[in-house]
Amino acid sequence: MKINKLIAIQFLAVFSLSFCLNSVGQGQQGVSLDKIIARVDNHYILNSELEEMYNQYKAEGRTAPEKCQLLESLIINKMLLAKAEIDSVTVEDKEVDGELDAKMGYMIQRFGSEKNIVEAYGKSIDNLKGELRQQVKEQKVVEKMQRTISGNVKITPSEVRKFFNAIPKDSLPYIPSEVEIGHIVKKGTVTREQKDKLKQQLLDLKQRAEKGEDFATLAQIYSEDLGSAKNGGDLNFAKRGAMVPEFEGAALALKPGEMSDIVESQFGFHLIKLVETRGAEYHARHILLRPDYNKGTDMTEAKRSLDSLRSLIKIDTLKFAKAALDNSEDKETAEAGGLIQDRNTGIARLTLDASMDPALYFAIDTMKVGDLSQPVSYRLEDGSSAMRIIWYKSKSEPHTANLRDDYEKLSQIVLSNKRNNALEEWFKKAQGDVFISIEPEYRNCKVLGLATGSDI
Repeated sequence: MKINKLIAIQFLAVFSLSFCLNSVGQGQQGVSLDKIIARVDNHYILNSELEEMYNQYKAEGRTAPEKCQLLESLIINKMLLAKAEIDSVTVEDKEVDGELDAKMGYMIQRFGSEKNIVEAYGKSIDNLKGELRQQVKEQKVVEKMQRTISGNVKITPSEVRKFFNAIPKDSLPYIPSEVEIGHIVKKGTVTREQKDKLKQQLLDLKQRAEKGEDFATLAQIYSEDLGSAKNGGDLNFAKRGAMVPEFEGAALALKPGEMSDIVESQFGFHLIKLVETRGAEYHARHILLRPDYNKGTDMTEAKRSLDSLRSLIKIDTLKFAKAALDNSEDKETAEAGGLIQDRNTGIARLTLDASMDPALYFAIDTMKVGDLSQPVSYRLEDGSSAMRIIWYKSKSEPHTANLRDDYEKLSQIVLSNKRNNALEEWFKKAQGDVFISIEPEYRNCKVLGLATGSDI
């Protein structure tokens, strides 16, 4: 049995979030007896991991691979981790923290609020983050190892042409209609009423601290910066330039022990207390209150800004790509000139079928190629309210695959195959550097091309 190792690794990256979300909740239901089914150096694979991976396929309505294939992909994952330790491949804490924050944001969107998450899992947010952190770190290490192994692989146009010419003419795939769609997104602004409410709450906390209550205790109770709240709002020493300008400017204007006025930044509203300064570094605590963008959001400014951009684009005074890069608050698409990419391929072409985002599908159904929509309501991935204008850039007709129209797709296939070959070679060499042991119940599996007894 042979599995495409590149696909296996890519699946693990997608699978990891769902697995993490399910696994962190197991504690509330009691711990059931689990079993180690494989070992790669000091990394273990549990039967529950294999079952969870198998069930995840079914939950998503997909045909699940054989468990032998899934076990192999899990072993590949552990091999990458083991070799990363041997080769001293590491990831920085800030990378892990950024990914962890993104996953927690996904959970908040999925459950509706942090309170709902705590109730669902029976654990505090800090405990959940603690359990997720190691899994996130392992995922980032695996991704870095994959880039180390195959990241330098390149392809040439002649390789793409050779691959295409080798496909029998009667086997060329049929390509459905595809579209290029761009958007420019502007978030709603928090209403004056909500801003005033948050500022007053922080002013009340400031008065309580001035009257003798402990700032750290108040931060633990009220701050919505989950990372620092558990430490009494302590941000430790920060170098100049590390914090957003509004925060840093207010902090550096204080003397040790002083508290700031209320400071507004992109993260919300801060009450800052300077602890000490040390050369080019400063040590501060803060209490953060965040606006609720699902309540009290004013779309007036967002609509006005989009209307203005739309007018400039329509008369060709401003190019859409430039307008998106400079103005869109969807940073992922802004850097691509506003074009929305297919999440599976990374290509800015979307298949015009039921797999498309329904909101986009119905939006362009009433548009012609080249049209630019009026500002319409939009919901960002973090759940916050926004508006956007949509550009219907192009549409391709259904056709049999050809080199001219489908070069980008074909090149992705060739690149994927070449990277996979690099990984295959790496795995052949890496097997000799790590100890792999598999339980007898999986002796009929062929993992990494080898029949399994008890050890490989």
